[in-house]
Amino acid sequence: MTTLLPWSAAPLALPSDRDMLPSERREFVRTHRTCIFGYARRSDGPAMSVVYYIPTDDDELLIATMAGRAKARAAERNGKVSLCVLDERWPVGYLQVYCDAVVDRDRSMTVDVMMAVGGRMSGTELDTSARPVVEAMAEEEDRVLIRCRPYATFATPPRHLHDNDQDEELTHWLSGSVAWDAPDPAEGP
Repeated sequence: MTTLLPWSAAPLALPSDRDMLPSERREFVRTHRTCIFGYARRSDGPAMSVVYYIPTDDDELLIATMAGRAKARAAERNGKVSLCVLDERWPVGYLQVYCDAVVDRDRSMTVDVMMAVGGRMSGTELDTSARPVVEAMAEEEDRVLIRCRPYATFATPPRHLHDNDQDEELTHWLSGSVAWDAPDPAEGP
């Protein structure tokens, strides 16, 4: 049985002096709540929208959406999506997560995810008395889940000017894709 992870009041901060370890990348995703959901369109460039997601104990990222929305149709058509998980602190950092995606029509789990999203949006868990209202919304809007299974991440740590410190040397480095389940290097950060 899938267990939804609770919202973290203290999300992992991105290191600004080095690349993230694989374990830090996973923890960053598990402790945040918003992302840019991106997918390939049949024509034009990629489509992107901001969504809340709910991580699970088995490393899925669940997104509730309307079955008729392009996100759900794209997941069914292609099965590949990108999630750009956003750090909510300024200066904004992010972690790109590449996922296999499937649409799940389990209404009870969809309502569970919608309840969890409501809690993340408001900053406090929704009372169970809200569940009938959320169930009715899920039914009326024909809500489904997009189950995103991460397989790789890409990180570029934030490098910013603070207090007009232009005389400080700003550095940047290259990063690359890392498998979702990669172990940390033996020597650490």
